[in-house]
Amino acid sequence: MKRTLVTLIALCSLSLGLAAMAPVPALAATPDKNQVCQGLGGTTKGDDCTTGGAKIQDIVNSVINILSIFIGLAAVIMIMVGGFKYVTANGDSGNVSSAKNTIIYAVIGLVIAVFAQVLVKFVLDKTK
Repeated sequence: MKRTLVTLIALCSLSLGLAAMAPVPALAATPDKNQVCQGLGGTTKGDDCTTGGAKIQDIVNSVINILSIFIGLAAVIMIMVGGFKYVTANGDSGNVSSAKNTIIYAVIGLVIAVFAQVLVKFVLDKTK
């Protein structure tokens, strides 16, 4: 009898403890668009929320400009290397063709980089 009573008390206290730990649903109010925008630190203008931060298009544009500068420098350096190889070839047909290939590939790379930049600018203008 004593053992049954202790077991019953233990089960009751365990169930009360579990009931106390049960999550209580919270009813949340849905904020309007102005409150959400202000929570982000921005302002609303019509249907748009502007936070004053940099847009993804601006970041991509900056990265493309920086990469274009590096590609342009690399192409100019390779054209100079090809020209130096051409001048120092001394009429050797293997060295002359290697120098010409270096210059041609550098110019082709530069043209591809220019077209890539034009394509990216076109896409960014269409996504604004």
